[in-house]
Amino acid sequence: MRLNEVKEGWKNHLFPDEEEKELIEKVSKERMDICNLCEEHSSNKLNYSTIRPDVHCTNCGCTLFAKTKCLTCECPLQKWTAVKIQNDETT
Repeated sequence: MRLNEVKEGWKNHLFPDEEEKELIEKVSKERMDICNLCEEHSSNKLNYSTIRPDVHCTNCGCTLFAKTKCLTCECPLQKWTAVKIQNDETT
């Protein structure tokens, strides 16, 4: 699991920059639409069992609710890309 990516996603959810709030929500919705159809989505994985209560990617292990709100993140399967370049402020 990429903790910095999940951390950025939770930060964007809980304390979004006012100038990016709309962008974060738009990007998150578009990404979740893609993730919800993905074979690596924890709810879609056949014969997959876990004690984790969250919806997550079985490829990277990230909680999708948070990762989809991370603007510097990209899907490890290249299903969606980063919309911002990572800098020292987001880590």
